[in-house]
Amino acid sequence: MYDLLIKGAIIVDGTGNPRSWGDVAVVEGRIAALGHLKSARARRAIDASGLVACPGFIDIHTHSDATLLVNPRADGKVRQGVTLEVVGHCGYSLAPLYGEAVEMATDALSQHDLELSWRTVGEYLGAVEHRGIALNFATVVGHGCLRVGAMGHVRRPPTRDELDLMKRRLSLALAEGAFGLSTGLVYPPSSYAAPEEIIDLARVLAYHGGIYFTHLRNESAQLLEAVREAIRVGEEAGVPVQICHHKVIGEPNWGKVVETLRVIDQARLRGVDITLDQYPYTASATSLTVIIPGWAQEGGKETLLNRLRDPELRARLREEVEENQRRIGGWARLRVSSVQSAANKQYEGLSIEDIAERRGACPVDVALDLILEERGNVGCVRFGMHEDDVRTVMRHPAVMVGSDGRALAVDGPLSVGKPHPRSYGTFPRVLGKYVREEEVLTLEDAVRKMTSLPAARLGLWDRGLLRPGFWADIVLFDPSRVRDRATYDNPHQYPEGIHWVLINGVPVVDEGEHTGALPGMVLRRHDRA
Repeated sequence: MYDLLIKGAIIVDGTGNPRSWGDVAVVEGRIAALGHLKSARARRAIDASGLVACPGFIDIHTHSDATLLVNPRADGKVRQGVTLEVVGHCGYSLAPLYGEAVEMATDALSQHDLELSWRTVGEYLGAVEHRGIALNFATVVGHGCLRVGAMGHVRRPPTRDELDLMKRRLSLALAEGAFGLSTGLVYPPSSYAAPEEIIDLARVLAYHGGIYFTHLRNESAQLLEAVREAIRVGEEAGVPVQICHHKVIGEPNWGKVVETLRVIDQARLRGVDITLDQYPYTASATSLTVIIPGWAQEGGKETLLNRLRDPELRARLREEVEENQRRIGGWARLRVSSVQSAANKQYEGLSIEDIAERRGACPVDVALDLILEERGNVGCVRFGMHEDDVRTVMRHPAVMVGSDGRALAVDGPLSVGKPHPRSYGTFPRVLGKYVREEEVLTLEDAVRKMTSLPAARLGLWDRGLLRPGFWADIVLFDPSRVRDRATYDNPHQYPEGIHWVLINGVPVVDEGEHTGALPGMVLRRHDRA
């Protein structure tokens, strides 16, 4: 007798092959059988008539490092059909922590009323495991944390001893289960690293079988050069490369993704193992400190805040920041999504230009003042991409779906601010807008980009497909109704049309509602089947 039987579903198995119709049986957390199982008996049966049954969605690029410790139910993700999150991206991770990286992590965790109780990747994964988690979980190592831990917030090349220390700590983190290394080359301290430093560290990845994930050094005017740098790392280090949230920002740069994808295809043809991910929106989201040039962030947060208070340095900053913002769209396209202080909560959801009108001040001064008032803890959403570029990237066969968001919830401590809607809507948005409404992708290819493609990139050979013996991470959704509901003005909304989500065979979403179950597994690189 089966534990659970899904009956009469539209089977989209994750391979990209045409759909079929049939049943899926589950025993002890794994798929036991597929096909027409008319005489099968089960402890529980689900009538899936009219619903698509597909593998659980793998969110290969997320920033849920801390939020999953706040709310292990991961409501905003599992209600999208996400059954695995990969954290530690854009050069920032919560492990390993040494030196000044401990202070960085402590500050980040304090914003969620969490205490730091680990240092190594192994201890971090153990902490997540101990608390329990609704979905499966994996991490990569942030280059910024490695660099700060070894040499502090300095803008110079590492010494040989400092680089060797980073390499040893990366090697240990990979041995403890990390899947790779991430860089955020637009953010200090990763932005202080020359390509040669990244290549040296990537050779450690190649030795261990890890992956190099990169937030490119530039996503606007120098996008092509930044892509070539990522290719160089893969080629010289002999390591798989994942270009994260591929896009181009700023109207003068729209269309450049056609050329970057051509260059990537050429690299793939000569043997560079390079893939990409993307979120299906025309706005990005990050910290407002992204507007601050690297020289002003050297030394860490307190040094930056002191520079903002210094009239002479602030004048220099104003000029640089104003010019850069003008090139990529102006202040009307930069919206504040979150602040910490009660006094500035009124500005969440407003553009810097709108806030400037309210304050009767210059937009560049408002932006710098907010960073100072909030001690750097200001989230922002930036509207800078074009829909045609989103569609172009989405169609590429080496591109998978990744939210670049966090696991949030519509109530409780994670329901604050005006976060980017991608944290609630990424996967249903692809299925509703780009598959059903616009036909940018077929249903089968969209599911492949959410399941088997990221599973293969991670080397998870028992997830990402509907196959006997694979873990029963399964989503049942209505292809005629599935859609995102989260908007920029009202982001805290769950999607529609996701009826069931099984994780390791356990229903976490049951008829559209969270069951409270925490059956997720912490995945370690060396445990891959």
